[in-house]
Amino acid sequence: MPDLINKLKRGIRKPVPYIAARIVQELKAGVEKMLAPRRAARLDGRRLCVLLEAKSIDDLWDRLAVRPFPFVPRDVKAFDHLCPGERERIRRDSADAMDRRVNLLGSGPVYLDTPTDWSRDFVTGRRWPNAFFRTIDTLDLDRSSDVKVPWELSRLQWLVPLAQLYVLERDERHAAAVRGVVEDWIDGNPYAWSVNWTCTMEVALRILTFTWLFHALHDSAAFTEAGFRAKFLTAVYLHADFTERHIERSDINGNHFNAAAAGLAFAGLFFGRGRAPGRWLAQGLAELSREITPQNFPDGVNYEASIPYHRLNCELFALPAIYARACGITVAEVWRSRLAAMGRFVAAYMRDDGSSAVFGDADNARTLPMAQVQGEFADHRYLIALIGTFADDLELLRRFSGPVHEVYWLCGPAVVERLLDHVPPLRRSEHFPDGGFFVLARGGDHVVVDCGPVGLDGRGGHGHNDILSIEAALDGEVLIVDSGCYVYTASVEERNRFRSTAAHNTPQIDGEEINRFVTPTDLWHLRNDATPVVLDVQRDSLTISHTGFDRLAEPVRPVRRIVLSDGRLSIEDRFDGRGRHRISVPLHLAPSVLPSVCGERTYLLETPRRAFELVWSGAAGWACRVEGARLAPSYGTILRSKKIVWSYDGPMPAPLLVTIARVRT
Repeated sequence: MPDLINKLKRGIRKPVPYIAARIVQELKAGVEKMLAPRRAARLDGRRLCVLLEAKSIDDLWDRLAVRPFPFVPRDVKAFDHLCPGERERIRRDSADAMDRRVNLLGSGPVYLDTPTDWSRDFVTGRRWPNAFFRTIDTLDLDRSSDVKVPWELSRLQWLVPLAQLYVLERDERHAAAVRGVVEDWIDGNPYAWSVNWTCTMEVALRILTFTWLFHALHDSAAFTEAGFRAKFLTAVYLHADFTERHIERSDINGNHFNAAAAGLAFAGLFFGRGRAPGRWLAQGLAELSREITPQNFPDGVNYEASIPYHRLNCELFALPAIYARACGITVAEVWRSRLAAMGRFVAAYMRDDGSSAVFGDADNARTLPMAQVQGEFADHRYLIALIGTFADDLELLRRFSGPVHEVYWLCGPAVVERLLDHVPPLRRSEHFPDGGFFVLARGGDHVVVDCGPVGLDGRGGHGHNDILSIEAALDGEVLIVDSGCYVYTASVEERNRFRSTAAHNTPQIDGEEINRFVTPTDLWHLRNDATPVVLDVQRDSLTISHTGFDRLAEPVRPVRRIVLSDGRLSIEDRFDGRGRHRISVPLHLAPSVLPSVCGERTYLLETPRRAFELVWSGAAGWACRVEGARLAPSYGTILRSKKIVWSYDGPMPAPLLVTIARVRT
């Protein structure tokens, strides 16, 4: 009942056209429960050929096989030269996939049964019923289950290494293994009739997986049998049909809507002929073209206020545009230019070691992941090459560095050869004031600062209470990190803990949240309490504030000045206001950093390669201590670390200054 009341309250706040559209959508869903099984049953191979203007399934298969597809290189002779060591990684991951051994969302290695129970959260054992998708409760907040586990499993992206190895070595065992899993999934998830149809985004992302697997494996012996070909192509068609009927449209759209549009565009480009594919293509490209401007600020920052979701949205906007161009379709100039701006933000927030800041939610989401290595969730550098190539942005391409294996599969060997011949320029500070991110950089020093609005146009979404928060690396060593995002629906308490003010490197006053939670069980909304304020911006320094604590009986404005100079980072906080207040200022340390006291107001921060000195000073009454901390570097994974916490209880303004610099030896 409380969840129903909360849904009604949220609905009342929506615009009238949106409410009317949702009512119509719900009415259609009731009819769909009766019609969906009949529609799927009628779509056999013969009917599919009629719809797609083909003489036979084999004729259709052969026609689709020669259609352009830019993400499976056919000339792989130079693979080992361009991507040394990558074949062995693919072999290891292929062996796991061959054995149906998966490691998803922090689960650890898990062997799947054959046939697989695709509706089961194999971490907790919770199973969702075989039922019409609209009748299945996916939140299930009273249980410690996570619907993302069967969803992630059913994206089938863990099959990519098997298909990659087939492309490289033409071993039929790998193609046969993929076929076995795909048939198992289709048989275990009838159209619209399992938990894996409850989120249209998941359905749409499978379209991308299916089309990629087709172009990697279409000429294998395992994929020659006409019955399987009909089953496979029918499944792809039904996925597109479902996505069109159940696209997750809102008055404020985000990655779910983008995924559906991308899936429709892929399906239209994949099938080519036919009324429905033409409609899917036109709708998918039109929706993405309309959404890229409102969803991404002019400076390129995605408005979901999450760097990991910025990566996902980059892929969702880039891959359909690249696919369309390969098929002779040019997208609008605003699409190209805004995507290039998104790429420039990636180039700025990425660190030289391949790690990135983790502001906002992070659930490891990808569209077509060409590398499945644990730990590579944080490496977004392939996007610089992907977007730079599409946008023909030479400046962006010059900024690429790092591994090229994802670039090889997504852009082709010719692009990789060009990238290997250049040296990226030295880093410099860059500011993204529209999206509210500021990057201070000098050589090996790299600081990312968040002073942006609440995500999803003020609704929260995948954004956290992290205004004024920072991540920092000095001399190439990551020292200060964000806590990350542990889980979503698996634990209400953990979900709220990791998006709370206390979980971020920002001041908290009187134990209050920067932006209040709507309700404890509303896991994707925050009240839009805090307006970010940028007071001063210089090349390597900035002064920022926010209004989140203006609502207190005696308002307080935290003001933070951050300066990066010659390997030294200074963080100066002051609190403009009156009265007596309790203040907490944490800095969460990377797991590799060991802090120790070496003076009254001095800490030694040691990493395996470097040592840094942290010195602090402040008004009388400030105290400092080291505490244990929990970090989530990727979804479902917890690491133990330390945090340094300054606390104060007294009158304002209570200034505090923290300086970190390398110990010179």
